[in-house]
Amino acid sequence: MCERCGNTYHKIQEASRRGFLKGGAAAAASLAIPAGLLSPGMAAAQGLTRIKATHGGGLCNLGIFLAKERKLAEADGVDLDFVVTPTTTDVVTLFGAGMVDVSVIPYSNFITLVDAGAPVQIVAGAGVEGCILIGSEEISSPADLKGKTIGTFQADTLEVLPYDYMTSAGMEFADAEIKYFNTSPELAAAFINGAIDAVSHIEPYATQCLQERAGSSILTDGLDLYGKGYSDCVLAARTPLLEENPDAVKAVIKAMMTAQYQSETDTAAALATTQGTYYKTSLEALTLAQSRQPVMIDQRNNTDFFVERSVSMQKMGYVKNTLPDSAVNWTLLEEVIAENADLYDSLNLKTAA
Repeated sequence: MCERCGNTYHKIQEASRRGFLKGGAAAAASLAIPAGLLSPGMAAAQGLTRIKATHGGGLCNLGIFLAKERKLAEADGVDLDFVVTPTTTDVVTLFGAGMVDVSVIPYSNFITLVDAGAPVQIVAGAGVEGCILIGSEEISSPADLKGKTIGTFQADTLEVLPYDYMTSAGMEFADAEIKYFNTSPELAAAFINGAIDAVSHIEPYATQCLQERAGSSILTDGLDLYGKGYSDCVLAARTPLLEENPDAVKAVIKAMMTAQYQSETDTAAALATTQGTYYKTSLEALTLAQSRQPVMIDQRNNTDFFVERSVSMQKMGYVKNTLPDSAVNWTLLEEVIAENADLYDSLNLKTAA
């Protein structure tokens, strides 16, 4: 656990969030590329373009998990290859340094990368909603947080949420004591065991916190602040890849859109595919949590939301500049939608026409 100690980009890089829910590979803390179903040579022999990707551990990553496990991009010539990263700090570092091609990443971490000059762009959505601020028994309003401890991850969507919650009520974020944690299980355990008074978490951990600490309640699930369908994580790509091989990026977007359709039409099967491998929780708990944080690939309606949240991050001291228009590029998403009208029309969650 690390206490709030200043808002600089280097400290953001040192912060971490959403430790993997899967055990063995993540616990090894290795940044090496794991052995996949296809070696690079085998992928090339089969005419596939290998795209290296990073991701987090929350339910906002369900779309890319399904795309990987069910090989949904292979029909369009892409082998999606995950690079193992123990924490989101490593996700941000590898993606920003150009060691991977694409990433499902919290919008907040993406904003810090852009502000630091990394050549990256949002190309599609990933997951929406599911950022939940939970208070212990004695906390039921923003005013009750004064002098209390809030656990979260630094420079994360989960820190922006309590900041917006408190400041929208006329309070200062400094009125509460912010404590930063390194992994999702650690953060959840701190709240459940009474080490902190409130917690800002993602699913499926938020549900776990509610179920296992008596008297706890939701202070905000983001819907009252941001509206339905607000973003948590996005799919971002390196600009050089967008220029050199846009079709490969389109294949990943289409695969994740297919994954969204599969998660909407057969949620049980989608969660069963990922439970154990990515999510160490019961299928019952995972199903309840997933209803609060669904997959949504077409997030064009969140363009202004990203800019508005970058204003919050600027006020928090994490970035010097607000998000430029050039950082959000829906061009390839719109091409995928146009080329796959039947698939797009079948989706429940999408930007309204």
